[in-house]
Amino acid sequence: MSATQNDKAVRFRALHDEPGAFIIPNPWDIGSARVLAGLGFKALATSSAASAAALGRKDGGLTRDEALAHARLVVGATDLPVSADLEKGFGVAPEVVAETVRLAADAGLVGCTIEDSTGNQDRPLYDFALAVERIAAAAEAARALPFPFMLTARAHNFLYAAPNLDDTISRLQAFEKAGADVLFAPGLPDLVAVRAVCAAVSKPVNFMVGIKGKSLSVEELVEAGVKRISLATSLYRAAMTGLLDAATEVKDAGQFGFLEHCLTTAELHKLMKA
Repeated sequence: MSATQNDKAVRFRALHDEPGAFIIPNPWDIGSARVLAGLGFKALATSSAASAAALGRKDGGLTRDEALAHARLVVGATDLPVSADLEKGFGVAPEVVAETVRLAADAGLVGCTIEDSTGNQDRPLYDFALAVERIAAAAEAARALPFPFMLTARAHNFLYAAPNLDDTISRLQAFEKAGADVLFAPGLPDLVAVRAVCAAVSKPVNFMVGIKGKSLSVEELVEAGVKRISLATSLYRAAMTGLLDAATEVKDAGQFGFLEHCLTTAELHKLMKA
């Protein structure tokens, strides 16, 4: 462990202790990480879907080695703390999840998220007991590290059919007891659900922006008790939307109006070096 990683870890944990909420955006490569750092964000997080898409894969299409190699690129791009979306920990067994946490630390990360999704559409969530055991193993591995590694536990109930808020809250409460530092339930439908989750746990809650119709303002989320706001694939999708719009204008209309809204190369380089 380098002093730099320890410094990043301390800064990252401190963000979770400060009043209000902070936004943790999700870059997908070195350039986007540097742009976000240049804008003044205080921490970054990888997105499994954006990381995979940047390599032409579907979400869940990266191996553990590939995901960690991508994370190393983001870690090395700036001096900001970086947490990684490590999906289900790249294995079912708790000991595999624990090893993933240790390897994440070796990659320079100061935090990661582990979810309770199985990847099996017939049984999309791990059974309650196994889901908790997996987080407990991850937490034990994190606590054994020589710096404060922030473990986020994700309950994915609301990303599948027949979501159940009570089950989501029960899982998050159990994850908190198992040692998770941050709780996260992507896909919460409204402020009522967000408030219920925040009131049910004592650890910081992460809210994910990026689902149409389910993205609330920072002010609303702070009022509801949210501590951390992540952006998932939304910035990557916004960038790809800009690419598609510009390329379509060129191909279909033979026009280049998009250039009027672009940063110059010099402006972009200046921002990335900030």
